[in-house]
Amino acid sequence: MMRNWKDTRVLILGAARQGQALARFLCQKGAQVTLNDQNPAEKLISAQEALAGYPIHWVTGGHPVELLENHDLLCLSGGVPETLPIVQEALRRGMLITNDSQIFMENVPCKVIGITGSAGKTTTTTLVGRMASRAVVAPQKAWVGGNIGVPLIDRLDEIQPSDIVVLELSSFQLQWMTRSPQVAAVLNITPNHLDRHGTMEAYTAAKARILEFQSAADIAVLGREDPGAWGLRNKVRGELLSFGLAHPAEGKGTFYDNGWLWYQGEMVEEALFERGKIALRGTHNLLNVLAACAIGIAAGFPPEALLDGVQGFGGVPHRLELVREWHGVRWYNDSIATAPERTIAAIRSFDEPLVLMLGGRDKKLPWDSLAALIHERVDHVVVFGEAAEKIAHAIGNVQPGRRPYTLKICRNVQEAVQAAASVAEEGDVVLFSPGGTSYDEFRDFEERGERFRKWVQELS
Repeated sequence: MMRNWKDTRVLILGAARQGQALARFLCQKGAQVTLNDQNPAEKLISAQEALAGYPIHWVTGGHPVELLENHDLLCLSGGVPETLPIVQEALRRGMLITNDSQIFMENVPCKVIGITGSAGKTTTTTLVGRMASRAVVAPQKAWVGGNIGVPLIDRLDEIQPSDIVVLELSSFQLQWMTRSPQVAAVLNITPNHLDRHGTMEAYTAAKARILEFQSAADIAVLGREDPGAWGLRNKVRGELLSFGLAHPAEGKGTFYDNGWLWYQGEMVEEALFERGKIALRGTHNLLNVLAACAIGIAAGFPPEALLDGVQGFGGVPHRLELVREWHGVRWYNDSIATAPERTIAAIRSFDEPLVLMLGGRDKKLPWDSLAALIHERVDHVVVFGEAAEKIAHAIGNVQPGRRPYTLKICRNVQEAVQAAASVAEEGDVVLFSPGGTSYDEFRDFEERGERFRKWVQELS
């Protein structure tokens, strides 16, 4: 049964995509909604226009603690940190705090697949969504959302018990959740968002919540070759499936061998399909496909749906996306790379000579491993944005005859595109894989990637 929201006084912090969707849903259910955003009103015109006609009380330009008065519930959008004074005060008062993902999970009537991880979760979620859409039989529907695409909170009335939902879930969403999906996957846990969570222990604890509220009838899917994900296997309450490149030593899971993807069941090994069916580059994407197959098997998808979901999939925008070949140089947009670990995976996807574009805003993550790989694999580096000096320091001074052969510091992405164009030669790949967030210059990684595309297309 869906909760009766009539006259419940709800304060929502953050008027971006998640906040808007939740405000619509709650207003439709009769709640009294206050929508609060730190931006001034003139920067929220499009959001206010999108919610025109709903009886929403707007408070803009900051988060005054006084807003907690006369509200029954505080809802946080994904970008809102718990360190805000208003959130800390709500915690001190013992006020109920939740988010759109938790409310969705409390009310969704059908099976839910939830996917989290430090890297690869959007690609994996998209693959699983494609598999699900091929597995369902009309009038069933497959829904994909959460931290990807559209929030599904205001589509709850359309979702039927026979449908299936595939959710990408971030650590920001999970840290407030007390419901777990029936199929819960943790792909990997590597340093990320330490500017938000503070420590790896806190970050890991947030990710682990996707498993903690499962029942014995549920299924967990873990990356067995990633220490962070595999270290959560003692938290599994139901059945465990795993994925990885190597053959699993025990238990059920997917693996790769001699050009084929395989599934090891209880009594039998089953060949799934050849690696040649996968259009995505890189070992990290092979792992994403192995993860998606394990999740699909856990969800009960037929074998043909797994292959259909993988075939013809060229990748998600801003993830190793080929933008253009210009003067014999191929330019790739990997704006999704907002942590050094993701840039490392991107570099390892190429054998060609590389010009690497790095920068943005630092998340207090270590750059040493990436710097070491740059010295092995990258011919030229262009750094930009707030983190430029920090990254350049981690790489060190250019030394004659050693990679990187040049290192250029730029103010912004547009200047960095020009700098990369000036050093790239025929046969090179220019890899835009920043390793930092976009917030020093752009609204999000998607806007950053779109602007990168535009500036590359304008090269002449």
